[in-house]
Amino acid sequence: MAGECELINKCGFFLNYKGNTEVLKKGWIQMYCSSKEKSMKCKRKEIRLKTGKPPADNMAPTGKML
Repeated sequence: MAGECELINKCGFFLNYKGNTEVLKKGWIQMYCSSKEKSMKCKRKEIRLKTGKPPADNMAPTGKML
């Protein structure tokens, strides 16, 4: 994806769930990972930038735990 979130290759959620049909159906990857602008709404990114550590892999970009 061109212009995608700069953290996408480090994101445990993306790496673990990118092929999950439920995640794709809800459009989370499209809504949060497909551009740097959209990624600014990602709670995972917000936590990583504040703490310097990635959140749990099962935390969705919305902040909800799966």
